[in-house]
Amino acid sequence: MNIKVGTVKEIRRFPGKSILGESLSSSSIDDRGLIGDRLWAIRNTNGKFGSGKTTRRFQQMDGLFHLKARYEGLIPIITMPDGKEYRGDGDTINEVLTQQLGLEVTLAKEESISHFDEGPVSIITTSALRVLSHEIGEPVDLRRFRANLLIDTETTGYLENDWVNRLIKVGPTVALRVVAPLERCVMVNNEQEELKQDARILRNLVNQHNSIFGVWAKVERKGEMNLGDEVTLLD
Repeated sequence: MNIKVGTVKEIRRFPGKSILGESLSSSSIDDRGLIGDRLWAIRNTNGKFGSGKTTRRFQQMDGLFHLKARYEGLIPIITMPDGKEYRGDGDTINEVLTQQLGLEVTLAKEESISHFDEGPVSIITTSALRVLSHEIGEPVDLRRFRANLLIDTETTGYLENDWVNRLIKVGPTVALRVVAPLERCVMVNNEQEELKQDARILRNLVNQHNSIFGVWAKVERKGEMNLGDEVTLLD
């Protein structure tokens, strides 16, 4: 039995990994995820990609949330803290990024190694945001979680946790298989735009929810997603 669980309230794409992105009214999606999402990353001389944490593939770099990216066609446009914009295919982008971050880096397009931490599409619900906001004692901003989809739901609780291993349909064509919950790290606390550093976010998730917030999904049927699209649980 198909069950309507909500509607698409926000669609967000991040042209550059671990830097700020853009809000969209619609997006095409293929097997990799939203077209262009996290397709680019800032790479150091050791071949590691800039992130909020250090792992085998990634290197923590301070100041990434001071940068913002959007697309003009297929080219990422990087906005610096002073508001100046630079084309990702321009002659000066690597020099400007190196100066801004204080270490030698280049803007690199994804090749054989994926830029994703977990999987192609990240999802949270308004019901989960309401729970977390209640626990924190004030509204928690969606942007802290860098999700691709915010689904507006009427129920309460961490509804998306019940979707793991199940199929959801988004709009008339897109189908996503929810794979696993998302384990959060210190990046959810970080300052970005007008949002201040807030250690309560991760502390609460660790203490109340085993660091889990949201889920990630793989694409089973590609297509187009739009704001307002109905989201249906298929199995």
